[in-house]
Amino acid sequence: MDISMLLNSLLRYFFFIFTLVIIDFGSVMAQRRGITDGINRAQQGFQGGFGGSMGGGNNAGPFKDSLLHRTGLEDSASILYRVLDEDRFYFQDSSVHDFGRRWPVKWTDVFLGNSGSAVRSLLFSPSLQAGWDHGMHAFAPYQAAVSQSRFYNVTRPFTELSYTLASKAEQHIGVFHTQNIRYNWNVAVDYRMLNAPGIFKNQKNSHNRYLINSWYHSKNNRYFLFIAAEGSRVGASENGGIKGIELLQQIPSYSDRFTLPTQLGGSAFESRNLLSNTINTGNIYKSRQLLIRNRYDFGKREEVMDPKDSSVAVYFTPRLRWQHTYEYREYSFRFLDTRVDSTSYANLYGLTGRAPGSSFSLEDRWVWQDNALSLLIFPDLKNPQHQLKLGGGYQQIEGNFGAVKSVFNQYYLDGTYANKTRSGKWDFEWGGKMFVAGAYAGDYQASVRFTRLLGKRNNLLTLEGRNVNRTPSFVHNDLSNFKIFNRGNTQFGKENTSVVAARYQIPHLNMEIGFSYYALSNYVYFNSYRTSVQESKLFNVARINASRKFQLNKAWSWYADAILQQATPNAPVNLPLVLTRSRIAYEGKYFKNLNLCAGLEARYMTAFKADGYSPVLGQFFLQQDTVIHNCPDVTAFVHFRIRSWYLFLRAENLNSVSFSPQFGFFDNNFAAPSYPMPGLLFRMGLFWGMVN
Repeated sequence: MDISMLLNSLLRYFFFIFTLVIIDFGSVMAQRRGITDGINRAQQGFQGGFGGSMGGGNNAGPFKDSLLHRTGLEDSASILYRVLDEDRFYFQDSSVHDFGRRWPVKWTDVFLGNSGSAVRSLLFSPSLQAGWDHGMHAFAPYQAAVSQSRFYNVTRPFTELSYTLASKAEQHIGVFHTQNIRYNWNVAVDYRMLNAPGIFKNQKNSHNRYLINSWYHSKNNRYFLFIAAEGSRVGASENGGIKGIELLQQIPSYSDRFTLPTQLGGSAFESRNLLSNTINTGNIYKSRQLLIRNRYDFGKREEVMDPKDSSVAVYFTPRLRWQHTYEYREYSFRFLDTRVDSTSYANLYGLTGRAPGSSFSLEDRWVWQDNALSLLIFPDLKNPQHQLKLGGGYQQIEGNFGAVKSVFNQYYLDGTYANKTRSGKWDFEWGGKMFVAGAYAGDYQASVRFTRLLGKRNNLLTLEGRNVNRTPSFVHNDLSNFKIFNRGNTQFGKENTSVVAARYQIPHLNMEIGFSYYALSNYVYFNSYRTSVQESKLFNVARINASRKFQLNKAWSWYADAILQQATPNAPVNLPLVLTRSRIAYEGKYFKNLNLCAGLEARYMTAFKADGYSPVLGQFFLQQDTVIHNCPDVTAFVHFRIRSWYLFLRAENLNSVSFSPQFGFFDNNFAAPSYPMPGLLFRMGLFWGMVN
């Protein structure tokens, strides 16, 4: 049985469990992003974790026998996590002021009118990854990358159940569990399901994703094992947009937006069943991923006896590390239409002669494997954050395009030098990757990053630079089935992108400012529903951003974010000149455990020629015909937390209110040409954490 089907069946028991299990746990400290935050606090409170585990004594580390000494915190849990290529630790975020931190779509993104639909960034964000890339990223926020997994370390087993309900039967369900089986072995499981029938016709989205990971290290701290596995199915119905934006104003004929005629999908209505994932017209993307990393350290072992209880703490400092990483990824990208609208296909894609109601489909399948071997050297015995990494790898990529199958092999070298000082005053990191042989020979990426704490208040300055030379994504290649419309137009040169960026954080003012500058040549992009082209001329994009929390008085706060971005004239990108978000919130702590945040949130962007969307290709494209003038997106919210219980109540898109020809929420903003955003949308999110 497919894992997603099995997890779907388990959801029937979710609400029963949800109402029976009530276990309090202490508040989890909010995540701090300081340069020394994670690792210092981890070493103080979590010496049973990575790279500093206790061993030898019966009561060593944080997992001592709780019967020996009761502290009153036995029903609480400390939760730390780290990512794969970092040794520092971070705490979970327990804040309630920003619902976006628990939502897959960022505030700087826009989606096509329904949760789970295609997403694009309002910021300029070109691909900065050298080597092979499939190019199908419109639904990436709803998937997970195993290389970015969080590996946890907890004092007690922890479970979080989440349920989010919105208008028109939209539902999101999540189950997360992590526990340390032993002090040196953790397992975490994360499952997410989304079902959103949509406000408009043929817009149903049904997604499932699971992520399982585990880490283990030997008692002598020499051997480490990291494993992460992911599986996802994205099912997104595509309606191609509505047939004429003037129909939105025909009230009361189209007061029910579900009756508006759309370009694709016909007149049939999709099922609103929570467990139904049938897609008749739309994109079905599937992925399976596996990552296994083994590493073995050579270095200095030290035993220290605790005079209080005679337990022995074992510390190990690495000097040399062998590391092997294996990654396996399997992708399936499919567009399917069992209700062909011959008129729309002829107008949008130039496909004629198709009978109404016939079927049409496109599909690419991929299997990607990577074997990487690295040697890490630690020059400073007292600072394991000072390291040099040298390595290389081999990749095998198999493409299945139906009648045609292709295999690509490539070899690469990579290296990293990092010096994260023990004082925490400054960090420096340099890295590079070069494909030396195979189908993508000549692709490379290089980056440098410097951070420095400044002044007595520890302001943080970050400087970054990156240069990427890459082969255009495979969706632009003739072999891809998604290139059916302009085959033969794929002699594209390698794209080259350079980025310089700076960021300055001022903690005592709750303020951050930043600057980014892009220089691009041979940029490849889609310029219509069916074609892609390459811009040979060099062009630039500059961006300035600032954010700050203003304390208006004891109870009221103003969270302000502002972004200004500009491209050189005639550049093949269209961006809003100004993008802002403001939140006016009443905040406070009441009755000892109640953390409250309530107020208004508004997002505004200046008028611009927003990218169009090609549903058959699953790609956003540059268009020069339609200018979108949106009102600010306005949301009223009440968020609060009681210990480990979070509740988010939101009334979104209040800006769509209209009084003529009748009262209602019919003045829709637009995400893209022909893609209106919904009217008033009520959303309730419940997150419940439990210590087992």
